[in-house]
Amino acid sequence: MRAPIGHFDTALPAPDCLDELPTPVAEAVRDWSGSVPADQLVYVDTDPQWADTAVFVEHYGRELLEQSANCVVVAGKRGGETTLAACLVLSTTRVDVNGVVRRQLGARKASFAAMDTAVGETGMEYGGITPIGLPAAWPVLVDSAVVDLPYVLVGSGRRRGKLLVPGKAFAELPGAVVLEGLGVA
Repeated sequence: MRAPIGHFDTALPAPDCLDELPTPVAEAVRDWSGSVPADQLVYVDTDPQWADTAVFVEHYGRELLEQSANCVVVAGKRGGETTLAACLVLSTTRVDVNGVVRRQLGARKASFAAMDTAVGETGMEYGGITPIGLPAAWPVLVDSAVVDLPYVLVGSGRRRGKLLVPGKAFAELPGAVVLEGLGVA
């Protein structure tokens, strides 16, 4: 199969690669429902040494920078309560944690979650966290620019491998909230 974006040696429908995905991501792909068929989620095998966005696009193609999104875990705090959420923004932007995220979560303070919290709560590897397969109770905040792309390159839950996902599929994830201005330049 040829990848819908980028140039990868190995590209396969994600349902055919469940063994390459961490358990929560594999379960989400296996149980996939929505307007985008599961076989349109594409797994591409990539070298973990090039997992970080800047190095990744140097190796796999600069055009991918405009078609990549980063998923980060944030913690919103208010009155001793902490709400964890995921934010998905284009790789060319950063998450507006102190504005859009804080207001959306109704938090007094919001910040990026500690690495051990992000890894422990998601069951995914740091640097590969994806919005697919996150805990069901979490809000998944998605920048509207991500949803507008035909395909988006995101983590696979591991540093090895990535997923290519139609942008509109992110709006249908459990807990998804599409927001204007979540990603800022």
